[in-house]
Amino acid sequence: MFDRFRPTDAALKVIGVGSVGTRCYIVLLLDEHDDPLFLQIKEVRASVLEQHHGPSPWQQNGERVVAGQRLMQAASDIFLGWARGPEGRDFCVRQLRDMKLSAQLENYDATAFTLYVGLCGEVLARAHAKAGQAPTIAGYLDKGVAFDDAVATYAVGYADQVERDYEAFRRAARNGSIQTETSISLTETMIH
Repeated sequence: MFDRFRPTDAALKVIGVGSVGTRCYIVLLLDEHDDPLFLQIKEVRASVLEQHHGPSPWQQNGERVVAGQRLMQAASDIFLGWARGPEGRDFCVRQLRDMKLSAQLENYDATAFTLYVGLCGEVLARAHAKAGQAPTIAGYLDKGVAFDDAVATYAVGYADQVERDYEAFRRAARNGSIQTETSISLTETMIH
């Protein structure tokens, strides 16, 4: 199937906070009818877990990421793959479908929020069960509420830290310790 497409253009993509400093390319391919296929080719570095657990058993970091995605996702991208670049950098390849949705949690009432959190838990549990470690995880969690309490304590502590960090950022911006720049949003640009 992939052989039906020919590359026609490529661009460097600026990616999110977790991937700053890595390379990410978007490649446009066309078939014989000029139907487009966009691929994302994203650099993958060694797992942060390697410093604690030793080298990854995978020979290629892109393959490690792809294997994990295939294991955890209910359905995978048919173009999902990996490659090593000419300079020895590892990459994963996937079809670019930038259709991510974000829940507007601030608009949820308690009932909707509880339903949303329950769905997130079910998706996460399904992914872990698919990974073949369900008995180990069940044994670790036990039947009590210790794990639930630990996650709740962590979440509240994390939220409190985010608020403290944001306030420190605002103070630094107000007193001139850091320079900030405000850009108008795409919606505001379109209205004006």
